[in-house]
Amino acid sequence: MNLGEAGWRVRHFQDVASTNDEARASALAGDLGDIWFVAERQTAGRGRLDRQWVSPRGNLHASALLIEPCAVERAAEIGFVAGVALVDALRDVAGPAGGEFGLKWPNDVLARGAKLAGILVEGLTLPSRKFAAIVGIGVNCQTAPEGMAYPATSLSAELGRAIEPADVFAALKSRFARAVGLWRAGSGFAAIRAAWLERAAGLGEAISVRRGGATHHGVFAGLDPTGRLQLKSADGALSLIEAGDVALART
Repeated sequence: MNLGEAGWRVRHFQDVASTNDEARASALAGDLGDIWFVAERQTAGRGRLDRQWVSPRGNLHASALLIEPCAVERAAEIGFVAGVALVDALRDVAGPAGGEFGLKWPNDVLARGAKLAGILVEGLTLPSRKFAAIVGIGVNCQTAPEGMAYPATSLSAELGRAIEPADVFAALKSRFARAVGLWRAGSGFAAIRAAWLERAAGLGEAISVRRGGATHHGVFAGLDPTGRLQLKSADGALSLIEAGDVALART
């Protein structure tokens, strides 16, 4: 795997069903990875749990393909790598007087409590037995979906000026390469975890976590060394959450 930005290739599309699907097809066809798939529009974009991701022109729809990026058991760390890179890229685009961006565990970026971007990491074992990781990233650059169960916003609305997806991708491509280099296939996860927590939304605040049909309430106390969310209940007990939907009390 090439850890430098210069080693990354890019394939651009006008319309695709899903950039993650394009990355998957390329991996199965034998692509060696370190490649981005970027589309102007997705007709079947998706988020976690197969939820629809509205993907009009004017927003960023991109997926990175990595082949053998780490041992399979460390694959969950890739989402944290992408989260750090994405927030830093958004800050680069925003500039010194930019917006307030924070990471909501496990895979969203918020701006002042509203959803701005999402990350979807998918993995597969190839016929060669190699492990492929696909990192899908969607950013509301110019428009945000309406009628959702949660507030959503766009980068243009947050910054008060038109933001082009190409500018966001240029920053993301650079930041992602740096974050992957810092991570070093898992040996640098402690640094990624620390960087993620520095960018976290709701840290030390009341949150709720919905999982398995139940909702758990407590304080977002941090991440354990493997990236599991630490939820502190009213009696001080600490629970470790591997998967779930988080809601911040202030949103």
